[in-house]
Amino acid sequence: MIVIATTAVPEHVRGALTRWMIEPMPGFYIGTLSARVRDALWDVVAASVADGAAVMGYPADTEQGYAVRTAGERRRRPVDLEGLVLVAFHPSEHNESAT
Repeated sequence: MIVIATTAVPEHVRGALTRWMIEPMPGFYIGTLSARVRDALWDVVAASVADGAAVMGYPADTEQGYAVRTAGERRRRPVDLEGLVLVAFHPSEHNESAT
C-alpha cells in the first residue's frame, strides 16, 4: 500500500494521482501500485509541487518496513539515523519574538 499526502498542489497533480489511487480525504491518496508506477507518479508529483508540498510513504525492505519521500518546502523532513527514519522539525521562518 502506498500513501501520498499533498498540500496546495496544482489540479493536474491531483488528477494524475486520482487516476491510480483513491482520495478518501482532500489531498490524501491511498493505493496499491507497482514500484515502476509509484516512481513515475512520484516524479510527476515532485516536479509539479510548486509552492505546495507532498509526502509519500511506501513499503520498503528496511528495519521499519517502509520508506518516506518528500517534495516541496515543509517544516518537517525525514532524516535517516542509522537506518531508522525519524522526523526533524525546522523552526518556522517567521519566528515571532515575545515582547
